[in-house]
Amino acid sequence: MAAGVLAAGSATAAPSPTRPDAVQQGLNALVHSDGMPSALASVTDAKGHTRTYTAGVGDIATRAPVPRDGQVRIGSNTKTFTAVVVLQLVAEGKVRLDEHVDTYLPGLVHGDGIDGGSITVRHLLQHTSGLPNYTNSLSDDIRYYEPRDLLDLALRQKADFAPGEGWKYSNTNYLVAGLLVQEVTGRPLAAEIDRRVIRRAGLRHTYFPAPGELRIRERHPKGYYQASPDAPFADATEWDPSWAWAAGQLVSTNSDLNRFSSALLRGDLVPKPQLDEMRTTVPAGHPFATGARYGLGLVSTPLSCGGVYWGHGGSMTGYETRGGVTEDGRAVNVAVTTQPGEATQKHLEQLVDQALCSPPRPGKA
Repeated sequence: MAAGVLAAGSATAAPSPTRPDAVQQGLNALVHSDGMPSALASVTDAKGHTRTYTAGVGDIATRAPVPRDGQVRIGSNTKTFTAVVVLQLVAEGKVRLDEHVDTYLPGLVHGDGIDGGSITVRHLLQHTSGLPNYTNSLSDDIRYYEPRDLLDLALRQKADFAPGEGWKYSNTNYLVAGLLVQEVTGRPLAAEIDRRVIRRAGLRHTYFPAPGELRIRERHPKGYYQASPDAPFADATEWDPSWAWAAGQLVSTNSDLNRFSSALLRGDLVPKPQLDEMRTTVPAGHPFATGARYGLGLVSTPLSCGGVYWGHGGSMTGYETRGGVTEDGRAVNVAVTTQPGEATQKHLEQLVDQALCSPPRPGKA
């Protein structure tokens, strides 16, 4: 499938259909070799010119084409949006990074080895709190969850480690961060993300699904669930994402994610002191790439050509996304329409690396 072009700032010509560029070849491989139903990508150069790509089919049953730059569930990329709101509140003097959670949510975060009087806001955003992951206790039935219901699931478990004594990825950290935002602002988290991040960054295709909202609003490829590598694909497009909330509920597009990460790294969303805090990192483990480091809702990943890119990535039933932005403003995001295995995840990361290290040139094959 030939790559198409979505120009931003200048007109460009589509590459020759007989000579797909490296990004298109990578998407084709994700579909034909890795078995993804579809793959989408958006590549933005340092001047703001954006090219979008698709491969595969948007609907296995009808063989409908993949909507160019279609909406997908972006999973844990949501954590960066939540972190931005918290850092804005820090800049406004309403929250302190090294203040304890009990200051803002008194008596709420307590359990076996869990003490909100010892866990700081920084610990939450950096995954160094030791809070156990509530998703470990989720049932298979997809239903609506209130955030407090999810917190109850986490607090029934024992702490993973003492605050500041380790690093472990846990959605519970961002669940608590979302509750903190609501307590401090007196407004729903979704409203604060929309007002403070989505509108400010000019994201036209990004939204926080409303309670009970199962469908994806705009043009999108269908997402699929596969119980095992040999199992058939099951349609997993429409379901209640409330279990992910502040940790993973957003819907967006690859080009909007590029725009968001670029605005963040330019300093358009948080002042420099708070952006510097976001970019102060510790070594990260699973589920991130080798050499990745975690800041405050922001991950640095080494590039094969030197330097790093900043982003997050997300995994959500039916969809997987990877990408980020370099220091000089090049941005890439790639999505596939099922949650891939470990080998395919590495192929996604390699494609992001390749696109950032050897970006396609507008009008060239």
